[in-house]
Amino acid sequence: MSSVERSRTERVLAEGRGIVRLEPCWVARTLAPAGHRLGLPESAYGLGERGEICERWLASTTRATNLIGPADEGLSYISTDDGSRLTLRGAVELEPEAIMGRSYAATHRGLGRLAKILDYGTRLPYHVHLRARHAALVGRNPKDEAYYFPEGFESGPHPETFFGIHPSIAQDRGRQALLQDLIDWDSDRILRYSRAYVQVPTEGFHAPAGVLHAPGTAVTIELQEDSDVFAMLQGVTEGRRISKELMFHDVRPEDRARFGERFVLELIDWETNADPEFYEHRHLSPLPTASSETVGQESWIFYNTTKFAGKRLVVGPSSSYRSTDPGVYSLLVLSGSGFIGGHRVEGGVPELDELLVADAAATSGVEIVNDDPTRELVILKFFGPDIVSGVPMLPALADADA
Repeated sequence: MSSVERSRTERVLAEGRGIVRLEPCWVARTLAPAGHRLGLPESAYGLGERGEICERWLASTTRATNLIGPADEGLSYISTDDGSRLTLRGAVELEPEAIMGRSYAATHRGLGRLAKILDYGTRLPYHVHLRARHAALVGRNPKDEAYYFPEGFESGPHPETFFGIHPSIAQDRGRQALLQDLIDWDSDRILRYSRAYVQVPTEGFHAPAGVLHAPGTAVTIELQEDSDVFAMLQGVTEGRRISKELMFHDVRPEDRARFGERFVLELIDWETNADPEFYEHRHLSPLPTASSETVGQESWIFYNTTKFAGKRLVVGPSSSYRSTDPGVYSLLVLSGSGFIGGHRVEGGVPELDELLVADAAATSGVEIVNDDPTRELVILKFFGPDIVSGVPMLPALADADA
């Protein structure tokens, strides 16, 4: 990185008093059509052979590993007054201590998490994200993830997500039946081995790496480890054929040549998928934090893991609230308008709804002002690993870890 870029990073951080505005980062996918709920002009969603814009990545330092697309797809850019282009990933590499804090930067190579808005017009194909051992084989990070279903959006035709498998499928005979569907690759019959759960607004789920899932059509806020690894297991989705190459997207050529579809079975966490109490162990409802007040009501929405965390903050009409947090985070203004640390924000306006709050600003406190006399200001905060202590764990999992 050049001294010019370093100087630009220092200047942007100083001018924003430790808070930087981020440009919206759009990502195209070929897996399913767009849901057209991201606030773009209707003509902007279709991108030809790249597919359609179905996702917006938030405060991203992770490149999207699409087969076709620009080299910087998935990387967030910092908004600057002079129009110069600076990626958030570049800024973190140039000024890790200024953004993440000295102690955190000494033990972490980056922000370590990725938030997204998912907007699909049909259900996504049944797929799995790689655990650490298999991700390492292809030089990638594992991908645990979690979902939050925001209010205020149309839910689409299939607002339910398939998770896991029936317990019997984890046995040898069931695994062979599932493998045959992978070999045939000609239908969506593989979903018969799974269960569907309704996507209820303000609720969500925690899906560790290795868990099979087919997300539904409700607009979804996703928080995950900073990775883009997967293997598709469904050949057809609502009449749309899925390339079988996506089954082997993150499988080494030598493993594919030696084991074929059978290797994909190794990516599955059979025990977690077959958990008969999957809902009880993975379903997330908002949990008020200890810092909740009348003016600023804060709830955990991403929890049950130490790999990332997230909160929902609601500031009442014509009110102000000082938000203090233990380290760097990014945020999305879901609805309402006002000022965050002096930066104008407005929900539903992609150029005005996304900020990164560096460590010093987060720990000293950020003044949040709702200047609307009738509407609440609703903000989602996203934290990386090891920043927030006391992240809630669902009782059954907490007992198991004890």
